[in-house]
Amino acid sequence: MPEPLPDRPGTAAPLAGIRVVDLSKILAGPYATMSLADLGADVTKVEHPEGGDPTRRWGPPFQGEDATYYLAANRNKRSVTIDLKTPAGQDAVHRMLADADVLVENFRPGSSLAGRFDYREMSARYPRLVVLHISAFGDTGPLRDEPGYDMVAQAAAGLMSLTGEPDGPPVKAGFAMGDLGAALFGLIGVTSALVERARTGRGQYVTTSLYETQLALHANWATAHFATGERPTRLGSGHPSLVPYQAYEAADGHFVIAVGSDALFRKLCTALGLDALADHPDFATNAARVANRAALNAQLTDVLARRTVGEWCDALKAAGVPVAPIRHLDEVYACPQTEALGIVQEVEHPVAGPLRQVAFPVSFNGVRPSVRTAPPTLGQHNTLTQQGA
Repeated sequence: MPEPLPDRPGTAAPLAGIRVVDLSKILAGPYATMSLADLGADVTKVEHPEGGDPTRRWGPPFQGEDATYYLAANRNKRSVTIDLKTPAGQDAVHRMLADADVLVENFRPGSSLAGRFDYREMSARYPRLVVLHISAFGDTGPLRDEPGYDMVAQAAAGLMSLTGEPDGPPVKAGFAMGDLGAALFGLIGVTSALVERARTGRGQYVTTSLYETQLALHANWATAHFATGERPTRLGSGHPSLVPYQAYEAADGHFVIAVGSDALFRKLCTALGLDALADHPDFATNAARVANRAALNAQLTDVLARRTVGEWCDALKAAGVPVAPIRHLDEVYACPQTEALGIVQEVEHPVAGPLRQVAFPVSFNGVRPSVRTAPPTLGQHNTLTQQGA
């Protein structure tokens, strides 16, 4: 394995000293390994010599030679090019694994690569190795051999059935929740396995999937279904258990109101000049408001359309009602709160030049893990690692 990447003095790196071999591609695996790298682990990304990770070409937009999609999930890593289907390439990976703590892969179950890097064989050879395997549907069941992308998981696991307006078609979530959910649960699995290894001295095989993690993220939707047996329906921006808790249209745009208690509803009514609603039997309790969602929203919509987003946000904040404008991404990254958090960092890319990145969203003793190095160009570290092109 190569020497660790340089870090900035004083930055948080709780996983410093952990070495990771990344055989994954697309988003779920690379985002998990990027998170490990953000936390200080030394990550080497193994890519095919012909084109590398497919997301390098998932554009436009491009910045430099690579698509911004690739640039979003691969910072703080090395890139070496190895053909995993050749004996020489497999030998090269095994030399890396001899000193590694973690291997991350998303080989399709039953594929030739899954067979060549079987955990039972690797465990015998590298007993301290933690292996994270991310699949589309899990390691058992009738769909285990099915390929899957994020949108497939969002459809198959129900997210699209819950997203969109009630009278409109199913809609995928704006973020890649299938991939990112698997990445984050995979990250939890790896760090937990490393903690257990510190006690036992042995690694283990950690598995998760886009499908399983979507089920876990159903949370209250699932428990409500289990309790009632009913099929949930799309509510647009509405909440299945709270009203009013959704987006509303003002005179010049949209904003959200989040009322999580009867006391907050009373404050909202006072701020809107609708005091009579607070004691009306159809609206006085949250259960009543959920049952009479349409009738209440009709009255709120009429009043809220009379003033601007800024005016309503100022008025409702003053009244103690949780409220926020619906911002576009350009507004989010120009927001003083975003700037104050220091979560956007800039790093120099060898081809693209200055590259802005959203850093890891957890701080340690007030220190945020740093963006140390830019996402690597394809095979950038072949010479340094002496693994071959």
